[in-house]
Amino acid sequence: MRLVWKLLKRHISIPQFCGFLIANIVGMTIILLGVQFYNDIQAVYNSEDSFMREDFLIVNKQVGTLSTITGKDNSFTESELSDFKSQPFVTKFGVFTPSTFRVRAGFDIEGMTNFSTDMFFESVPDEFVDVDKSEWLFHENEHSVPIIIPKYYLDLYNFGFAQSRNLPKLSEGVLEAISIEININGNGEADTYEGTLAGFSNRINTILVPESFIDYANTRFAGNNTQSVSRVILQVDDPTDERITKYLQDNGYETDEGKLDASKTNYLLKVLLSIVLLVGLVISILAFYILMLSIFLLVEKNSTKLENLLLIGYSPTKVSQPYQILTILLNVIVVLVSVITVLVIRKMYLRLFEDFFPNMETPSTSSMWIIAIGLCVFVSVVNFFVIRRKVLSIWRSKK
Repeated sequence: MRLVWKLLKRHISIPQFCGFLIANIVGMTIILLGVQFYNDIQAVYNSEDSFMREDFLIVNKQVGTLSTITGKDNSFTESELSDFKSQPFVTKFGVFTPSTFRVRAGFDIEGMTNFSTDMFFESVPDEFVDVDKSEWLFHENEHSVPIIIPKYYLDLYNFGFAQSRNLPKLSEGVLEAISIEININGNGEADTYEGTLAGFSNRINTILVPESFIDYANTRFAGNNTQSVSRVILQVDDPTDERITKYLQDNGYETDEGKLDASKTNYLLKVLLSIVLLVGLVISILAFYILMLSIFLLVEKNSTKLENLLLIGYSPTKVSQPYQILTILLNVIVVLVSVITVLVIRKMYLRLFEDFFPNMETPSTSSMWIIAIGLCVFVSVVNFFVIRRKVLSIWRSKK
């Protein structure tokens, strides 16, 4: 073993191995930074709104001056809905179901005596709402209704109504802990329910309740459960698909352009990160190839002496070990330096994220560590068997 180490030291090329280390560190850092940055940027998207899926669109017919004057109905017909569902870019399709009964909500907040307001409810199929399904339920024998309110409404209250009336401003946490008294009447009946806030949404400007509650309440308090559809919600594979924009324009439909822009940004981010990861992977593969060439050169330089060691009784395993240990050591150094570099860079850009998104939850680095360790193990195992195979070929040629 010591003889092999001495041979290895005599012919080792420091510039070659430094080149391998630098190239592999650069490649590994790009890969790990891309993975971690993607996880962190997704946390920014999710912190904006964790209740609605990122790839959905809300569509309605355009309301123009002529339709207002003539009183033209802007609801979707059955044939239009069927045509919408059949579009190739639509993966899931649902409709908004409005409430057709009167709703008044009261808030019991300290310093605000008998604060109440008229409200309205809408529902979408439960599959479009990303909340715990055990909390997004309504039972007829229970007088409790979960609600999702637009964040925009809270901002209107805090920076408009409350400021002008010298009332206390409310945070999301405070409102979620407050019980909302909901009074419903219609069709000769009236009832009171307790509203519980399931959260706030930045992506949808309506007050959402479970679909089961809307169906029950429309039947009981309005005497019907058949409503015209004025808005639809759909999930798409690719929000940047040009067919979506063309279809909406051709049929006089409109959607939130900001939603399309956000979806396009997210899609482009994924494409850019994929390119970055591909570049990092190519650099890592080239660096791995440099290492293999360096090891092969070392073995070739020492082939005559390795043959003599094998002939005097050294096993192929003993002869291979120094080269295998060297490659494992280099791979470990690459992973450690790359991870430290990524953590330093991550700390820098997270400070910027926190300035713009103070409520952002910082993701863990577990995915990065798993990939780093996985790549290290994979490359080391490949090197292990390649080196052993090369030494075995020398041994067999002299048997």
